Amino acid sequence: MPCQLCGSNEVHSKHHLIPRHCHRKNWWKRHFTKEQMQHTILLCKMCHHSVHELIPDEKELGREYYTIEKLNSHPGIAKYLDWKRKRLN
Repeated sequence: MPCQLCGSNEVHSKHHLIPRHCHRKNWWKRHFTKEQMQHTILLCKMCHHSVHELIPDEKELGREYYTIEKLNSHPGIAKYLDWKRKRLN
């Protein structure tokens, strides 16, 4: 399966859309189901690293960018993906 952000077939890792360290905190339990918190996507290593570099605050990552569509809407991620997709072609 290709990377769910850039589409590459590079080595993948699982990315929790809601960071694991947030799962036990009450705010997260009130706003998300257990299934939502455990949902992962497959990202190539470069995309996974870039997501955490561009959005280093894990609370922000979980609250604002908890879907693939929301990740794609982040200005830094969108710019990175434009660059990465050009590189793949």
